[in-house]
Amino acid sequence: MRHDVVFFVAAIFLCFSASARGKQASDAPTSSQVENPTPANSSRDCIGNSAAVPEARQVADGDSRPPLAQADATGALGPADALPTTIHLEEDLKILEQRQSGLAQCVPAINEQLAEQDSRGACLGELLLNFEMRHDGEPERDIPIGQLAGSRAFFYESGMTIDADGAPNAYHPDNVGLDDLANAGTPGSWEGLAKDADGEPFIQGPADPFPGYYVSATALADRSKAVNDPTRYVDASRIPFVVLPGGMARQLGARVGDFAVVFNQRNAKMSYAIFGDVGPHDRIGEGSMALAENLGIRSDARNGGTRRGIVYLVFPGSGNGRPRTIEEIEAEGQRLVQDWETSIATNACALSRPARPVEKNRTTD
Repeated sequence: MRHDVVFFVAAIFLCFSASARGKQASDAPTSSQVENPTPANSSRDCIGNSAAVPEARQVADGDSRPPLAQADATGALGPADALPTTIHLEEDLKILEQRQSGLAQCVPAINEQLAEQDSRGACLGELLLNFEMRHDGEPERDIPIGQLAGSRAFFYESGMTIDADGAPNAYHPDNVGLDDLANAGTPGSWEGLAKDADGEPFIQGPADPFPGYYVSATALADRSKAVNDPTRYVDASRIPFVVLPGGMARQLGARVGDFAVVFNQRNAKMSYAIFGDVGPHDRIGEGSMALAENLGIRSDARNGGTRRGIVYLVFPGSGNGRPRTIEEIEAEGQRLVQDWETSIATNACALSRPARPVEKNRTTD
């Protein structure tokens, strides 16, 4: 089942990605257009016919411009005024009629091609938005986020940075934890740590899993437990979870606790996951240490991760807002993928031809 899911999702994503990039390439001739002759009513012939009509009409009307110099039998060019001007009016009018007839036949052919392109776009999917990745405030690259017809699930390809949040040994005051303390925030603005009412981070006591370490927090949490309880949060070292920007998640209808499936295009490994934490508004492509392990990616939160080749498929509205066990994530993820396959299988052309996605808004938060 896992291998079927990997290759199915990979085929869908690669098809969609090619179509998203194909908009720019569509203006250039393809190899088949260059190597193979096109039918008589092709767009290339349409252009030729439309250009030829005024030329033929100019001849038929008796072009008064002096003719070009022509070569004699020896190959030498003679003066233009030495050549007689011959106009075959009846023949030229026939050529004009033929060109006009050919041009008229091209119109329905062009309309049919445009209709087919629209059908392809509706058939496969839609480009929901281009997520603008930024580094130190400067634009880095755009990540297309797509969605297939008949499903709310959205997907994208990016790299993966490694998140240690939620692990009880993630952060330490002396910066000896799994991750660099700088990734948890700064004094007065701690983002990855559980805090008291004054904004001071909790430090684990003797009865906690890692005394002396900070209590690392995640957006997804068991709210039946105390804020300073390390087990309240989703442990990145054990649970495979994805991290999404808050603004983008809201825009696409996803909330913490929803499920996802993630796969590595380089080694065909996959993993089910849960949406476990919220990350920076201008970065996408982050997963827990456990998720990285499942995908065969270096899981060191300080030096691990990969820049490209990871595909994320997220199912908005699929969770209940609470942490889940690994077994529950596996079972729910498998069910959602099967339902997703069924829903898009009703589109007969989903895997047979690419879409023409329409770019929408760019998320900013």
